[in-house]
Amino acid sequence: MSVPILSRHPPTLLVLLLWAVWKAGMGFYVVEETRQEKCMNMDISQQLDEVGLYQDGDVIIGTLINVYILPVTPDLSFTRRAELQPCNVLQERSVRWAQAVVFAVEEINRNPSLLPGVRLGYHILDSCSHYPHSLRAAMSMISGRNSTCDTTKPAKLIIGDSSSTQCIILSRTLGPMQIVMISYLASCSCLSDRQNYPNFFRTIPSDAYQASTMAQMAKRFGWTWVGAVVADNDYGRGAVQVFEEEIKGTGICLAFFHTIFREQLAKDVRRAATTVQASSARVILVFAWYADVEAFLLELIRRNVTDRLFLASEIWSTSGYLLSKPQLYTITKGTLGVALRNAPIPGFDAHLRQLHPDRYPKDALLRDLWENIFGCSLKNGSSTAFQKNLPPCSGTESLSGVNRQFTDTASLRVTYNVYLAVYAAAHALHSLLECTSQNSSDPTMKPQCSSPDNITPAQLLQHIGQVNFTTQLGEEFYFLDGGIPPVYDLVNWQRAPDGSLQYVSVGRVEGSQLIINESAIQWPGDSGKVPVSVCTAECPPGTRKAIKKGLPVCCFDCVPCTEGEISNSTGSVKCYRCPQEFWSNSLRNECMPRETEFLSFTETMGITLTSVAVSGAVMTTSVAVIFLYHRNTPIVKANNSELSFLLLLSIKLCFLCSLVFVGQPSLWSCRFQQAAFGISFVLCISCILVKTIVVLVAFRSARPGSSGLMKWFGPGQQRSSVLLFTCVQVVICAMWLSISPPSPHRNFGIQGSKVTLECTVGSIVGFACVLGYIGFLAAFCFLLAFFARKLPDNFNEAKFITFSMLIFCAVWIAFVPAYVSSPGKYSVAVEIFAILSSSFGLLVCIFAPKCYIILLKPENNTKKFLMGKT
Repeated sequence: MSVPILSRHPPTLLVLLLWAVWKAGMGFYVVEETRQEKCMNMDISQQLDEVGLYQDGDVIIGTLINVYILPVTPDLSFTRRAELQPCNVLQERSVRWAQAVVFAVEEINRNPSLLPGVRLGYHILDSCSHYPHSLRAAMSMISGRNSTCDTTKPAKLIIGDSSSTQCIILSRTLGPMQIVMISYLASCSCLSDRQNYPNFFRTIPSDAYQASTMAQMAKRFGWTWVGAVVADNDYGRGAVQVFEEEIKGTGICLAFFHTIFREQLAKDVRRAATTVQASSARVILVFAWYADVEAFLLELIRRNVTDRLFLASEIWSTSGYLLSKPQLYTITKGTLGVALRNAPIPGFDAHLRQLHPDRYPKDALLRDLWENIFGCSLKNGSSTAFQKNLPPCSGTESLSGVNRQFTDTASLRVTYNVYLAVYAAAHALHSLLECTSQNSSDPTMKPQCSSPDNITPAQLLQHIGQVNFTTQLGEEFYFLDGGIPPVYDLVNWQRAPDGSLQYVSVGRVEGSQLIINESAIQWPGDSGKVPVSVCTAECPPGTRKAIKKGLPVCCFDCVPCTEGEISNSTGSVKCYRCPQEFWSNSLRNECMPRETEFLSFTETMGITLTSVAVSGAVMTTSVAVIFLYHRNTPIVKANNSELSFLLLLSIKLCFLCSLVFVGQPSLWSCRFQQAAFGISFVLCISCILVKTIVVLVAFRSARPGSSGLMKWFGPGQQRSSVLLFTCVQVVICAMWLSISPPSPHRNFGIQGSKVTLECTVGSIVGFACVLGYIGFLAAFCFLLAFFARKLPDNFNEAKFITFSMLIFCAVWIAFVPAYVSSPGKYSVAVEIFAILSSSFGLLVCIFAPKCYIILLKPENNTKKFLMGKT
């Protein structure tokens, strides 16, 4: 715990240090007054020295306790009468701490095994919770001089103070003199620096441990957005610094950080409350003195901000003062705090109950407490405001039946720290004053014994660091970096059956181990659920975090995972790609097996293409039946009817081969479809080519001297030519299928959620040769037919062959880019469409005119008409 930070008034502090040391050395003279004048004119300085307790002994233990609170800044100006502002708010629990010193010293003095033959004394003064008073009191105790004109035995060490900042000042001031300090409440982690504070020790763990504990609690309960309101001193700032270090890399962020300075409390409280009210943080870390916390909480209540959870530091987590305020019940219910461990002190309750001013007439603290508890004035009471207008005490008052904060021994936390500090000092003195032999190998030598009067600060400093003893509770006590190993209680402020608040232990901290009973915690509000304190709610499954530029890592956007990626946990920082055979579902939180896609007979496209192919085959068959029925007519017999029937067969095969492309690809279907396609079309083009050649040869042989041409290209040569042209394609297909045949392939890259089953061509060269050979025959046939288009027949077949080849070439030229750019099953549909289109082109262009004459114009089905002679 601490009050104003050192860095706030460095020039004033330097002057203050020089002034305090000067006053202590000079017996607290005022520059223009003599010692006699000073003793005749007692002022507030006398009051300060009188608010304490002194017991003589062989060795004096000095003690600083903040019995009173100083609410305003002391006037540090140098005037003729340099005065310090009076303290005016008594803290009952601080009087109990002072009695812990008294009780421990009396207990030690009765113990024959600890410091035998040495009587401990004590000198207890009020530090007023402010460094001018604590520094002045410390110098008074170690010098044995004060403003009451009395002299006391100088203290060999000082137990105190309660404030980290005051301890820093005192340690730096007393360090050159090697005066030992043992604090019972100063917990700033900065005081663990043995190089800068070698004379400082404490019986309270460092703040680093409780700040680390709070970071562990925030991580455990998922509080990633935590605010902080702390005292503007080493205690508060040091705690926040440690907290920030502990949360690095954990995903927890500090939402805001405000300080509260005692001398401008109202302003700082309003500023902090405004930030808390505007922030989305629902968990607030509070490291401050309980009186400052009260002002902060009351300001939040005034603003109707009552839905926050407070993480309380040890200085107010068990404050009976705050728990006794009904107006704070609503806002503080559910508070979680780190508390100093609770330990009993046997016999201490009886000691407190038997206290009475008549038994301890010199105890100024007890007199003030007595007047405060019973509301009466003592004959030799203090001159403070407590006894003004109060009736005199009857003398029958007793603490035996009083239930006040002073007599509450059910939870001795800081009190036990004070008790331990006295015992640590006693054991160090015992080790120092213990008689030791100069030569352990010679038992006849007289042992060398130190005297209490000869104790030097350096000797005591050396022995205090080596203290190691077992407490009455059976625990081992030793100093670790000037402090003690961390042991805390975790407390929760809960509603009692009578409607009041009480703190209940819900866990424990031992070292770095956090033990907490979550089921025993009462949370703020009526929901009974753990509060949510986040800048941005955790991203749900199917999304990932995207940090917002310029904001802490706790503030982020939730970006949906892209297709094929998932995140199946809350708060994922990245999305993970699904295995190849799987794809993300619509929520992007699970990988599902990919849907298999191919051109099937059951889908609309497959049904349509199949229907067209079957229709084409039926039409071709119908034409063949018509031709067969009229096989003896001139139009059928013209240009070799055998070739016409072979051509119809090949066109029918072209229609039927398209059906092989529909359905789930397999090894044999992939091989068969390309071979059937290539051979069928070559057979078809070969027939047309031979028919074209026949037309040219027939008309050429009609010229004089050319009558012998037809015998060289008769029906046998025509069949052989068709067979030869087809065999070339058969050889190409055979080589292709034997070297690198087409095969089924699962294509994962076309449509994300689907895997496309398709046939790869295997060898690109083989596929190109098949298409190239078909293209070569078609182009050659087109040229021959083009040259024969103007022959003088009424029915010139070359003219129709030209049109058919033109359509055929146009279809297959357009096929190449369409096939390459079509994804998945649509490339198969494009190839089927090309096959059907070219097949219908051949069927219609070549056979439709003939069927027209056969069926609709039978009178033109004569040789004379066909020869153009009628």
